[in-house]
Amino acid sequence: MPTEPRLVAGARLALTTFTTLPVRAGRIDRAVAGTAMTLAPAVGALLGVVLAGVLLLLAAFAPPLVAAGVTVGAAALLTRGLHLDGLADTVDALGSYRRGSAALEIMKKPDVGPFGVAALVVVLLVQAAALAELAGRSRPAALAAVVVATAAGRLGVTLACRRGVPAARPEGLGALVAGTVGRLAPVIGAAAVALVAVAAVPGRPWQGPLVVGAALAVAMPLLAHVVRRFGGITGDVLGATVEVVTTLVYLGLVLSA
Repeated sequence: MPTEPRLVAGARLALTTFTTLPVRAGRIDRAVAGTAMTLAPAVGALLGVVLAGVLLLLAAFAPPLVAAGVTVGAAALLTRGLHLDGLADTVDALGSYRRGSAALEIMKKPDVGPFGVAALVVVLLVQAAALAELAGRSRPAALAAVVVATAAGRLGVTLACRRGVPAARPEGLGALVAGTVGRLAPVIGAAAVALVAVAAVPGRPWQGPLVVGAALAVAMPLLAHVVRRFGGITGDVLGATVEVVTTLVYLGLVLSA
């Protein structure tokens, strides 16, 4: 049988990694993994369209906070809650002040500690509050905002998987994707997300792109700190990156002077 093209295999891997879509797994290797991580923002944008649809549909007949809460739940359901789990595990490991293998052992534990619980509560509350505010905006602006936030979160993964960033373990998702993304892909992804972000804040075309840039600028030193503490990235670290960047973008898009 002919080998599946890398782009097709990468798209499959991106969809199965970042969503619950029942896509058949195809060829998987580091080259395909690099393509998948490059396509992560595009998958995030598609997910954002679905979530914006949920938000706007519910906001038509339910209170904004109810619509927002259901949308946050839908986001967790459509991603298996993996990113939230990664956030909790990463924050628990960081909160332990341990390094290297000792920190990685904490991340492997099935329970969630107080640091992880606190991180989940803050992230979910901020996302729900922001979505409730977005529900009151025009449909095009709300759609753009949700698409931008979800795409930017996955763009954080593209950045985390760029060349030069090591894996913390010799196995697992981190080992498969670490260092597989070229330096140009994050730049192109950031430009595309920033372009969509122009429409996210009515009357302030500069705010959306500025928010995307600021969120990524905050995520970069946080990622560097995690790499120093753990020795590299893991699947949990990638999940945490998604949630942190997504939340920062949501927050920035609803702030007003």
